[in-house]
Amino acid sequence: MITYRIAEAAEILAVSDDTVRRWVDAGRIPSQRTEGRTTVSGPDLAAFAEHLAESGEVAERDRTRASTVSARNRMSGIVTRVKRDQVMAQVEMICGPYRVVSLMSSDAAEELGLEPGVRAIASVKSTNVIVEVPS
Repeated sequence: MITYRIAEAAEILAVSDDTVRRWVDAGRIPSQRTEGRTTVSGPDLAAFAEHLAESGEVAERDRTRASTVSARNRMSGIVTRVKRDQVMAQVEMICGPYRVVSLMSSDAAEELGLEPGVRAIASVKSTNVIVEVPS
C-alpha cells in the first residue's frame, strides 16, 4: 500500500504541514505510525482530497494560485478514481484545490499503475491532460 508522510500529504493537498497535522490530530484524515513517523495511506489521502474539493472547503485565497499557472504547467496531485473498460480509462485527480480528469488508453493507465492513492502529475495544455507518475 502506498503511504505518504505529513509533508508529502501537505504538498499534494497544497496546504501547510501544520494544517495536515491538525487534520490528522482531529481524526479527519486516518493515519498510522510507520517507523516512528505519522503516515497517511494513499487511498485515505485520495478520499480526503476529493472531500475537500467537493465540499468547497479549500479557501478562496488558495484558488488564486491559478493566475500563476500557464496552460502548459504541470500540477502535482493524487489519483482519486480510475474507471476502465477494455479500451479507455478515465482518471480523476485532485491537484491542490482543482479536480482534473484525463482520458487515456487502458493500457497507459495500467502501465503507469494508476489507482486511487497514487501520486501523479497532470500536464495541462489546451484541452489535453497528460498524466505521468513522478520518478
